[in-house]
Amino acid sequence: MRDRVCTADGRILTVEQFGDPLGSPVFLLHGTPGSRLGPAPRSMVLYHRRMQVIAYDRPGYGDSDRLKGRRVADAARDVEAIADRYGFERFAVVGRSGGAPHALACAALLPERVTRAAALVTLAPPDADGLDWFEGMAASNVLAYTTGAADPDEMAAHFIARSARIRENPVQLLDDLRKELTHADRLVVKDAGVRSMLLRNYQEALRTSAYGWIDDALAFCNPWGFDPATITGDVLLWHGEQDVFSPVGHYHWLAGRIPGVTAVLEPAAAHFDALHALPRVLRWLIQE
Repeated sequence: MRDRVCTADGRILTVEQFGDPLGSPVFLLHGTPGSRLGPAPRSMVLYHRRMQVIAYDRPGYGDSDRLKGRRVADAARDVEAIADRYGFERFAVVGRSGGAPHALACAALLPERVTRAAALVTLAPPDADGLDWFEGMAASNVLAYTTGAADPDEMAAHFIARSARIRENPVQLLDDLRKELTHADRLVVKDAGVRSMLLRNYQEALRTSAYGWIDDALAFCNPWGFDPATITGDVLLWHGEQDVFSPVGHYHWLAGRIPGVTAVLEPAAAHFDALHALPRVLRWLIQE
């Protein structure tokens, strides 16, 4: 079910609910670029688990209004606005890839409301002490983040032009990604169902503008607005050791920073293997 939620500052967030409307609520925060139409279990599976999944377009993506200058921490405010709209006093949250830092923000800043949080193939903050942030990272990500930190306008112009090409031909993004995919990622992405879902997701993400993508990238390479070490609740980190988009050093840094974390590292997995891990993670999120 699609809905539109108004935030306290007057912005509109586009929201999608899947599964059992009476089930345990779990917020699913999409990747970068991405939308509410990203990877999610089928509704029948969610009904069987008595679970409802709530996904929304982050500001600037799909039909959600832009929040210029947003930080990773700002996601907590938006998730809370949606939770209030639906009457969720307590809820779990999971983010994959670009959604993962935002899930950690919810865990850190909404400790009285988040029951459990999971971050799959996440980045670490850019000011992570002792971490070589770019070690093992794909060249395209290194270029985007270094440009974003040094010249945000140049990075924005690049993403605007790239998004225009993708809107004309959504397969372009998958073709661009393929050049840097590991063998493990290629095996995941070659599946026809996964490719169809990713194309639908990317089309919706960039349908109206490139600003969601731009603002995500800027948020990741600037201070996040919270310290992962302040997270006190249950957190699961899942990572593929072969990941080149969120290198494994980021996982190790966070695993050593977040108190009481459950850390899962898959030696043969890479970035897109998180799609297959998501159903298991969802089960963990609603365990008592």
